[in-house]
Amino acid sequence: MTDTNTSNGTASAEDVRRFTDMADSWWDPNGKFRPLHQINPARIGYIRDNVVAHYGLEPTVGAPLDGLTLLDVGCGGGLLCEPMRRLGARVTGIDAGEKNIAVASRHAEQSGLDIDYRHQLPEQLAKMKGTFDIVLNMEVIEHVSDLDAFLEASAGLVSPGGVMVLSTINRTFKALALAKIGAEYILRWLPPGTHDWRKFVKPSELARRLGPHGVEVTDVTGMAYSPFKDEWFLNQDLAVNYLVFAGKI
Repeated sequence: MTDTNTSNGTASAEDVRRFTDMADSWWDPNGKFRPLHQINPARIGYIRDNVVAHYGLEPTVGAPLDGLTLLDVGCGGGLLCEPMRRLGARVTGIDAGEKNIAVASRHAEQSGLDIDYRHQLPEQLAKMKGTFDIVLNMEVIEHVSDLDAFLEASAGLVSPGGVMVLSTINRTFKALALAKIGAEYILRWLPPGTHDWRKFVKPSELARRLGPHGVEVTDVTGMAYSPFKDEWFLNQDLAVNYLVFAGKI
C-alpha cells in the first residue's frame, strides 16, 4: 500500500469524510454499502464484456483479462478490484480515503490477491506511474470537487488505444426522485446526504467533457433495479443510473 497526502486536488473533502466514516462496512453485503454489492454483478459483466470485445479477447477463458493493466479510481474497499483481479487483470486501486485503502488492502491479503492499493488521487498517480489499459471511474464522478480536472487526470492515465469505463447518475427529475429522495430518505438504501443532485451528470455532458482529452464514448447503457428479483440489470433507460464505455484515441 502506498500512502500520499491527498489534502488537495479533485477529491471532495466532505465526501471523502463520509465514505471514510463507513469504511469498516465495505465488505458487509447487508451493511451501508449494500447497494454497491447489489449492483456489482451488473457492473462486472458490463466491464468484462466490453473490454473483451474491445481487445478481441477470448471471453470463455477463466481469466479473460489476463495481461491487461487496470486502474480503479475511487476504489473504496476494493469491491471491483478483487473481481477484476480474479478475471486476470493486473490491478491498481486508488482512493482519497486512507481508511478505505487500509480496508481494501487487508481484505485482498485475506483473499490471497495481489492488488496494488494506493492512497492517492488520479492527478498524483499520473506523476508517479505510467498508463493503464483499463481505467474505471465507477460511482465516483458525482462525488468529486472539480469534474473537468478529474476527467483530465483520469484520461491521462489511459494508454493509447485503451479504455475508460464509467458509471454515474443522470441529472434528471426521475433520478432526483429515485436515486436521491427515494434511495436516501424513503428506502434508506443510502445515508442521507450521500448524493448532491446538482453534481449528477448527463451522458451528453460527460461525452462532451471527455472529448477534449482524447476519450471517445462508444457505448452508453442504463442500469435499473428490479424489486421483484431484488437485483440490478442492464437496459436502455438512461434516466437514472447509466454506464459508459469509452476508448482513448
